[in-house]
This record gives sequence, structure tokens and C-alpha cells, in this order.
Amino acid sequence: MGTATDLEPVLLTAEPDRRFRVAADPARLRTRWLGRLAYDEAWDLQRAFWEGRQTGRATSDYLLLQEHPHVYTVGRNGDGSHLLIPEEGLAGIGARRFDIDRGGDITYHGPGQLVGYPIVALADLRKIVPYVRAVEEVLIRTLSDFGVEAWRDAGYTGVWTDRGKIAAIGVRVARGVTMHGFALNVDPDMGYFDHMNPCGITDRPVTSLVELLGRKVSIEEAVDVLVPRFVEVFGYQDNDLQLGAFTRGQGRPRAFEVDRLLAEGTFAPKGRAAVPVTIGKRLEGEPPRAPWMKVTARLGPEYRQLGRLMRELDLHTVCEEAGCPNIYECWSEGAATIMILGGVCTRACGFCDVTTGRPQGLDLNEPARVAEAIAAMGLRHAVITSVNRDDLPDGGSTVFARTVQEVRSRVPECDVEVLIPDFKGVRGDLERVMDAGPAVLNHNTETVLRLQREVRTAASYGRSLALLARAKWHRPDGVVKSGLIVGMGETREEVLGAIADLRSVGVDVVTVGQYLRPTVRHRPVHRYVHPDEFDEYADFGRRIGLAHIESGPLVRSSYHARDSLDAAATSEGRQPSAVAGPDSSRLPATLT
Repeated sequence: MGTATDLEPVLLTAEPDRRFRVAADPARLRTRWLGRLAYDEAWDLQRAFWEGRQTGRATSDYLLLQEHPHVYTVGRNGDGSHLLIPEEGLAGIGARRFDIDRGGDITYHGPGQLVGYPIVALADLRKIVPYVRAVEEVLIRTLSDFGVEAWRDAGYTGVWTDRGKIAAIGVRVARGVTMHGFALNVDPDMGYFDHMNPCGITDRPVTSLVELLGRKVSIEEAVDVLVPRFVEVFGYQDNDLQLGAFTRGQGRPRAFEVDRLLAEGTFAPKGRAAVPVTIGKRLEGEPPRAPWMKVTARLGPEYRQLGRLMRELDLHTVCEEAGCPNIYECWSEGAATIMILGGVCTRACGFCDVTTGRPQGLDLNEPARVAEAIAAMGLRHAVITSVNRDDLPDGGSTVFARTVQEVRSRVPECDVEVLIPDFKGVRGDLERVMDAGPAVLNHNTETVLRLQREVRTAASYGRSLALLARAKWHRPDGVVKSGLIVGMGETREEVLGAIADLRSVGVDVVTVGQYLRPTVRHRPVHRYVHPDEFDEYADFGRRIGLAHIESGPLVRSSYHARDSLDAAATSEGRQPSAVAGPDSSRLPATLT
């Protein structure tokens, strides 16, 4: 990570009218509201963006905004002595402790607090103190917009009011790029501050925006005010602003379509009998099916042979379960993506036709049957995915790992690609799968940040990005991949921003494909994206340094999977996988 700069309390003179210019390149900022994100995931995520910025993967500065569950963080200047509750008592108040690499002493983060992590490349390392002043200025101006007079206080980093400290600041600067940042008390449970001496200060109170104003203020309202002030103070010329959903009391109440679909039984077997009214096979408001979206059904002998093999071995394919439009092409070429851990998913997504419910049991013999199928087909690249199994303590990661091991043992010449769920952000579950040695770790981001909660349940854009970054750190020689579906209501600019985010955190391969409603019960198609726009996404991905990007109307995350691996291998100077193996005369050498 480089050398840290720990900021001791310094005398900071208030300069409310000064235009601060500390960023090395103020041309573009990318701001992301990530919602509530576990602290360890957020820490790794900002590390990934920091790494991307200082290595050149990211060409823009970032402002990562989020809210955390209850945590106490102890910086490099602290020893934990200012935490006033025994560590064994933290679980009793639903909190955790983290010792981290920023300057300063102890800080609390929790619901009702707006936390910001600017990832800024500084123009000059001598501008570290001016950088902190700029962050303070953002907060002072934000509070002023709410009618609150706030200031810097001689000898204490942070922002103060006549009723105490309202915002803490703790930063780290390494290799000229900032990490960590600020925490603004909007409406947190102030009782959590009683369990520590905030910032190691024993004789000064702490307050919140709600206490000062005597009225309700939401995180959403604070974000709306703070972001323009950040852009103004730092002098950015352009801000790619993408906001996730404000939920759990963070903002205005909202209804999400996926919740309506779930309530209507769209994803359950009993709901499949309900058929909404369509006009010419289109739901109300849907555009006509684009001419470039035609798919030809090819029900040849290979298609039937693969189907029989899956049934004989009692295996599922995502091709069938999710209604993939490429099923005829892929199955006719002997290609399929095997889905393990059963056919019932514990989550619901508005674009997916997999049944949602409570899975029953766990088949521990499934890994061996998957390996048998792959051996029977003579494959040299196998893609293995699963439903979400939030009901299992390990999220199904043990079965994933055993499946990879079985395939590698029985068909050692076969590259294995795993398309995994997020495992609720548990690092150990991810590492269990990675340690089994897949050639490709694939985890789909699915859609842009704004639509995550609209189309998915229990999913998180920030969690997905953190998982992808962790996968790359754990196996730097492996290929990390993610996919996006478009045509669900996103904008072109949001897609470009999402591709940039994926590249920034270390993803090697990205796929972008058109959303096709699997049934009339699912989320309507918002638009059919023109092939020229898909070409633009591909050109952009190549320009920003992706090893490979597959972008087109019928592209899916495992479509042409080995081509993606070969392209990534060639990009990194590794030997591509063989085009065919000894058994390729029987079936093509890719299970995708």
C-alpha cells in the first residue's frame, strides 16, 4: 500500500471563501452512493479503487458514499484504550471493532451517519493538509446549506458546532492517492458515542444534524446537498453521479418492482399460472421486438443428446432454468452451463426465471456427477454456476469447491470457470472456492448501481465489486470476470460508468448483453439496445484496458466463455487454452 501519512491534530485556519485545488486531475469525478455496506467490504472496496487510481486502471477520482452497520475503527494513532466497552461486550450492542491504516484514533460508524471515502490523486504530496482543509470545507458548506454554522477548531481535525463535533475526518495518503475520509453525523444513535472517547478527545461533546435542527434529516437529503459542494470545493469539471437505492429509512419511501413481482408469486411455481394481459406478445409499454433479436431454434441431435445427458445425471442447466436465448445455439454445439446446488434459489431477481423458494437438502454427490458429465462430453472449458443458497452456512461454497476439484481430478486438461453468487460477502466462502483453483472467477454485477435494488433482492453493487477485487487479490494469476444486462431502464452513461467501476477494481473480462423478459410475468423490457451501442461499450472497455469485453444483443455471461479466457490469457502473456482436446470429435470443447 505504500507509506501512510498520519495526520496529527494541526492548526487549521478557516478559509470559507477559498477555492481549493488539490486534485491532480479535476476533469472527472465518479460519485457512488453504495447504500449500507459492511465495513470490511467497504474497506476492501476503497483499497481496490485506491489501487486502481494509483496504477492507472482508474483514470478518474472517486467519491464513495455509504452507511455502515455499527463499528468502531481504531486508527494508527490509537491503541484501543479510548474504547470504553470491553471487546467481548461489542456483540451485545451489535457492533464490531476494526484496527485500520488511517491516521487518528477511534471513530464510530453506524446507521444514520453519512460516510465518505474520497479516492483522489493529489497534485502534490505537500497538499495533504490542504486536502484535509478541502474536505472540512465541503462539510462546512454542506452544514451551512442546512442552516447550521460550523467551523474548524484550532488543534482538532474535523468540523465543529456550538454543541460539539459533528463530523470526523481521518485519512491515509499513499503513493499520492487518498483513502478513508469523513463521517458526518446526520441522525445516528448517539448512545453509541458513549462507548468511546471520540477521536481520543475526553472533554468535548458530539452532536448530530438532527439534534441541531430539531427535525428529521435523511441520509438521502444529506447526499443531495453534500455532493454538489464536494464538486464545487474540489473544482471538478464533470461528475458521473450514480446513486443506489435509499432504503431502510435512509430516504424517501420507495416501492421496488422486484418486491411487487415477489408478492405476486412471479418466481414461485404457483405463480406461473398467472398470465398478465399482453398486446401482440408485448406487455403494456414495451417496445416491439427489435429485428436483430431473432433467435433460430435448432433442435438437432447434439441438442437432444445434451438434454438427455443432463436428465440422466439429474443435473440442472442455467440455460433452461433462466430461459437463456442462446440455448438453441449452445446446446446444438454441445455447450451448456451446469447449475449446481439444486434448482430453487433463495433470492428473486426481476430478470430471472429460476424458481424462488426454500431449497430442500443438499446433494453431496452432485460434484462427482458434474465431473462425469464434463468427462463424457470431452470438454476443455467448463462453466459451473449455482442458485443462491443463503440457507446454507457456507452459501454452498464447499460444494462449489468440491465440484471444481472433482472436474480437475477427472478431466485435468479442462479449464473450469465458476459463476458464483456473492456468499453474503463472507471472505472465507469466496476463498474456499478460489483455493480449489478455477481458471476463471465470474460474478455478475447484473445491472447498474441505480437499478440494483429495483431488480434484485438481497444484492449489493458494493458487495459485488468488493468480491471481485478480493478474488483478484487472492489469485492474481487467475481471470476475474463480470457481466451486465442492459435494456432494463439504465442509461448509456450508467453502463459506461459501471464498466469503468469494474475495470477500476481489477476485473479482467466483462460481458454486456440485452435483457430478454423470460416470461410475461417478469420485468418488462425497457428498450432494445442497438448493436451500435453495444459496439460503443466494447470500444470503451478496450480503451480503458479490459483484457476482453464481449458486448452484443445475445451475449450472456458464459457465452463464448473460453474465447474470453483465451483473450485474457493472451493479454497477460499467458498461453491460451487449447482449441480442442482428444474427444473434440464427439462434442465441441467448451461448456458455456
